[in-house]
Amino acid sequence: MSRPLVPGLIARGEIEEGFLGIVISRQLRELTWMSPHTVDVGATEVVSSGKENVVTALEELAADCHLLFTHDGDRERGKSDGVRYHSHYLVPVIGLGETERWPLADRGMWARFEGSDLGLLPSRPRDVDRITDPEAVLAATVPRRGKPVGDYLRYAGHNVDLAVLAQVPGYADWVAETRNALKALGYL
Repeated sequence: MSRPLVPGLIARGEIEEGFLGIVISRQLRELTWMSPHTVDVGATEVVSSGKENVVTALEELAADCHLLFTHDGDRERGKSDGVRYHSHYLVPVIGLGETERWPLADRGMWARFEGSDLGLLPSRPRDVDRITDPEAVLAATVPRRGKPVGDYLRYAGHNVDLAVLAQVPGYADWVAETRNALKALGYL
């Protein structure tokens, strides 16, 4: 018998919706493949919300999801407050930190696109944290084929190398917090 695991994401923009929703499910599958249980990781349920409606969005997702992820821009860099629990459902809420740079970590993935400009991408994945304007770097990197950036972000979500992403300190912290939440929920 398998155990379902449905993640929920509160998104604020294209990066969260097109990239993170996919990466979250992929990373959860990676984390749970050694589970003593068969874990059926579902697609990430995504709710778009501004800061003023986060609590409402959390409530909406908490009814159907086992883990919630939110862009937590209020956390100080490098100071994670760990997993929080939300509402009477006791659903773990994990802050994602600064995610805008994560799609830029895998040069190899972007190199597979004919016409991509890799000039502004850092040579080492961990150096994406030094990018001051990730939206401008992303816009300069994607090929000029008339497709919206969101199409490339969805592709990146499906194809980014998770081992490369793990070299980004903020991503590695997020994975560690997620692993701890999965242990607390009995998935690991």
